[in-house]
Amino acid sequence: MIVDLPNTNTNDINKKITGLREEGGAITLSRVLTLVVSLDSDELLEESIEAANFASREHPCRVIIVVPGDRNADDARLDAQLRVGGDAGAGEIVALRLHGELADHASAVVLPFLLPDTPVVAWWPAGGPAVPAEDPLGRLAIRRITNATQCSDPLGAIKGRLAGYTAGDTDLCWARITYWRALLAAAVDQEPHAPIASAVVSGLRDEPSLDVLAGWLAARIDGPVHRRVGELKVELMRDGETITLRRPQTGVTATLSRTSRPEARIPLARREAKECLAEDLRRLDPDEIYHEALRGIDKVQYA
Repeated sequence: MIVDLPNTNTNDINKKITGLREEGGAITLSRVLTLVVSLDSDELLEESIEAANFASREHPCRVIIVVPGDRNADDARLDAQLRVGGDAGAGEIVALRLHGELADHASAVVLPFLLPDTPVVAWWPAGGPAVPAEDPLGRLAIRRITNATQCSDPLGAIKGRLAGYTAGDTDLCWARITYWRALLAAAVDQEPHAPIASAVVSGLRDEPSLDVLAGWLAARIDGPVHRRVGELKVELMRDGETITLRRPQTGVTATLSRTSRPEARIPLARREAKECLAEDLRRLDPDEIYHEALRGIDKVQYA
């Protein structure tokens, strides 16, 4: 069910949410968090709603989406849209469009819709502020999720995350490489157990997941880590052995090869934003390993 509420106010929106709950029980009460989604335009609106719906089935939540409308409007106006039931995953979606001066006061508009006694997570699908914790919406959240992949300069964006880092920050590009990190760590734990002397991370230039992966390796090994543009692969070199994990850029199956051992083929498709978002909502505590990976980027040698 989708309900449009043009030129409304926060009180009427809350009354409508309560009314929908009383009429049909369409909205679950067992919600574990509030997800606030901040967008700059309509470009990623439906994609963001789809991702939030997907994540809410694992983490029932209220989703509040804030989109600026006509900033030059003479009068401040609030338009809202409520999505419940099959259109809203395991919760409800409150989409808010702010016009005029109201567009500069998003946090004040969002505040009445935050669920009591539940954590707040802020997500910027189109990039994110330089210092998420100092953003008005970021101040409401204990967990803040940015998306460097959608920035005009992905490498500059992920490198800049360190300067603006506050405990509780993360980026979707970090969750995108979870399985890569797990496979590499498992391979290193096998014989001959020698330390990694050097590493190479190769792939597309504008793929910040690879930059933060290289930073993670640089923070973990004593040798040099090289970031190159080319085929998608990670090579770990140690005495007597090279471990290589590679996958076609648009493929879904990776190959793990090791010196003098048979190759292994592993399902490893690129993770979509909705999968990364669902993973990031599983933990609300600070991600110290992500912070270490950001610090490690400065050690990476770019070809």
